[in-house]
This record gives sequence, C-alpha cells and structure tokens, in this order.
Amino acid sequence: MTDDELIVEFALTRLDNPDLDLEEIAALVVRRMGAESMLEFASRNLATRGELRGAVFPSAVEHVLRVVLTLRGPAE
Repeated sequence: MTDDELIVEFALTRLDNPDLDLEEIAALVVRRMGAESMLEFASRNLATRGELRGAVFPSAVEHVLRVVLTLRGPAE
C-alpha cells in the first residue's frame, strides 16, 4: 500500500469517526486493513526506527500516524 492510499484510508475512517483522536483513527485503520497490512506497516516502522523487534500492532499504528503527520507538514 502506498502512502497516498494510506492517507485516503485514514481520511475515510476519520470521516466515519469524527470524535476519535488521530491515534484511535490510526488503530481503526490498522484493524480494518488486516494482518498482512499490519505486518507490513510494523516492519516499515521498525525499519524507520532502526529496530529489529517490536510489538506488531503498536508499531503498525505508529507507522500510520507517522505517514499522516509527515504528509500534514510541520506544525505552526
């Protein structure tokens, strides 16, 4: 899945759940994407962090948040 596709999925999930914070939305995205995507996201996140091990679900959620926040740009 590309970062652009991930952003679209995140945006659609956020539209369905406007009262949730960003981390909760990222968790929903990871759950909806399934086990294969969760492993892909976690491995990307661990590679970015330079780590060999980590909990899969939290690492996958962190990857989704990293992509979303990176594409949002710097906070002003």
